Amino acid sequence: MASLGVEDAKRLAAYTAIDTHFPPNAKVVGIGSGSTVVYCVERIVQKRAKGEIPADTVFIPTGFQSKELIIHGGLNLGAIDGYPVLDVAFDGADEVDPALNCIKGGGACLFQEKLVAQCAKKFIVVADFRKNSTALGLQWVQGVPIEVVPLAHARVRQDLLQMGALTATLRLGGIAKAGPVITDNCNVIIDAHFGQIADPVILAQNIKMLVGVVEVGLFINMADAAYFGNENGSVTAKFSTGEINMIE
Repeated sequence: MASLGVEDAKRLAAYTAIDTHFPPNAKVVGIGSGSTVVYCVERIVQKRAKGEIPADTVFIPTGFQSKELIIHGGLNLGAIDGYPVLDVAFDGADEVDPALNCIKGGGACLFQEKLVAQCAKKFIVVADFRKNSTALGLQWVQGVPIEVVPLAHARVRQDLLQMGALTATLRLGGIAKAGPVITDNCNVIIDAHFGQIADPVILAQNIKMLVGVVEVGLFINMADAAYFGNENGSVTAKFSTGEINMIE
């Protein structure tokens, strides 16, 4: 069998997660950000066209990208401040450890992603095989994304280095923008690389306590399940209970 490419692996994980965890009578559903979520919405639109998803289900975005996906998919758009309780939320991740702790925020949407995940009765992560890791910080070496009030970025960077970060870099907009990336909440992002993270719980707590930090891209004890599309056409399903299933 020919091995799957990354995009096919993402689609496989997304389709499997939607087919398994989308409640038949869902009222409110969270839609995350990132490249894998595109396939989640693609599957939802397919199932809605078949009548397998209620026409009145409301979808809550985690940022500009997912808002556009919801609108262009012909789905009902809501906002988290109007729907603080969600049936389920689907989102991607930059890296996932065996306990389903995640690094998220590569797309600079971490605050709204965490808010939507926290409001969901069930939080499902979808990703490709590259994100399935034995420890956080091992494969995702770009650093833990941290959303920071712009005025505090210099001090927060200094604090992160004193905490043991190998690097703490203000994320820039590249050729598309002169200056830093600005989040949907008008803040900036600092990517702090700590190497392999021994205790993500303590690290998340310590970073969150820094003055100027809005949110930390460490999602601790939040995911109920994670689905990884593999190169061989299978899906690895991991659950917060510790159970692991291989779906062929």
